[in-house]
Amino acid sequence: MATMSPMWFILLEITCFFVAHAYVENMSLRTLSGVSHEEAILGLKAFKASITRRDSITSTPPPSYSPSPTPSPLPPQDLKKPHVYPVTSYGADPTGNSDSTEALLAAIADAAKGPSEGFLMENIKDLGGAQVHLQGGKYLISKPLELPQPGIGNFMIHGGTIRASNNFPPDGYLIDLFTTGERNSYNYEYITLKDLLLDSNFRGGGISVKNSLRINIDNCYIAHFTNTGILVQGGHETLIRNSFLGQHITAGGDKHERDFSGTGISLQGNDNAITDVVIFSAAIGIMVTGQANTISGVHCYNKASGFGGTGIYLKLPGLTQTRIVNSYMDYTNIVAEDPVQLHISSSFFLGDANIVLKSVKGVVNGLNIVDNMFSGLNHGVDVVKLDQSNGPFNQIDQVFVARNVVKGMNLKATVAKMSVQGNGTSWTADFSKSLLFPNLIKHVVYTLIVNGSTFPNHALRNVSHNRVVVETDEAVSANVFVAVDQSIAS
Repeated sequence: MATMSPMWFILLEITCFFVAHAYVENMSLRTLSGVSHEEAILGLKAFKASITRRDSITSTPPPSYSPSPTPSPLPPQDLKKPHVYPVTSYGADPTGNSDSTEALLAAIADAAKGPSEGFLMENIKDLGGAQVHLQGGKYLISKPLELPQPGIGNFMIHGGTIRASNNFPPDGYLIDLFTTGERNSYNYEYITLKDLLLDSNFRGGGISVKNSLRINIDNCYIAHFTNTGILVQGGHETLIRNSFLGQHITAGGDKHERDFSGTGISLQGNDNAITDVVIFSAAIGIMVTGQANTISGVHCYNKASGFGGTGIYLKLPGLTQTRIVNSYMDYTNIVAEDPVQLHISSSFFLGDANIVLKSVKGVVNGLNIVDNMFSGLNHGVDVVKLDQSNGPFNQIDQVFVARNVVKGMNLKATVAKMSVQGNGTSWTADFSKSLLFPNLIKHVVYTLIVNGSTFPNHALRNVSHNRVVVETDEAVSANVFVAVDQSIAS
């Protein structure tokens, strides 16, 4: 076989360049029409090899292109992408100058129909942590942001500001996790709303969560609501933490405080937790109408009780099952209707803030109010007050109010101790100012110490009207030490 000259090699390289270029263009068109990129590359390599073999030039015609066997299918392309949906790519205006409602809803819809990694609870599709990212922008919306369908979970909206426009529905919520119709299971599970500033623009509320499970509301600032900042209705295990809520933006001492309205947080479901939350303006800080909820690390200075406000209202007569710990009631009180299984401890009450037990059917059972600090204004306010305007408490059991530290207010407790010194046959220890419930002493322990050698007979004579009377059968000089308890049956 004759050898090839150098000039021939140069001409061959030029020919290969133009042929290969034309082939790539042709294969690009074929790729768009259904041939995969991998098939195009394999075909190009085969074609190049066929025209560069020396024996193909002299004698053998080039073999026809035969594509290699189709490679194993790759995972769908969207499974390989991060499941983050930046709202500006959908046309949202991060300056807040134009309405971004449809753009935000489109991003939410794409995230909600994205790839599923399986299931959480029954009929709840796991979106694998899909995120709608607000990218630090400010977005104006004219209707609530709702998920397109129920039955999804493991999903987040975060990182920006959402503000209601002037034509936003006055009874709507900026973010509304609800669904129409009846479902036998939960609507949503493990939805996270994080790092958001929600401005309701005095047009409705901030966040509504209905019949959902394990919802996280974290690091949110919710302002200018007219009805409720956060509404939790049904479902359970919603966690609200590290957040700030206020109808009006203030830091206390607002000259319009008397006019504050609305509710910061309304818990109308069970097994929820509010942790490290500040409510700085609203008529009611937290309204609780569901059982087994926990409130911890909350600071309420929403509207002073002297102006008609309430810090925490427990509207669960007969079955409260609520724990309030490590909280700060700043000129706002706690009101509990017919409390049954209620625990309040390690909290600070400032400015005559106190705890009000409101009688509905006269029941109080399983109540602990212990280890709190009360600081008042010397106006004669009781640290725990009985509101018996609807009738007296007449079913009282397992009530323990004790170990509270008080300054500038009237101490009230269910246990008390006193010593009385005198010379005579009768000693009276009057607990009417310190005991919580009037005319109720269930247990008495007393000790009589006589000065001198006399050994008189003595007896407990009376405990009515919270006054303990001890008498002896002869006149003596003595000290009487008395301990009483309103919560222990004799």
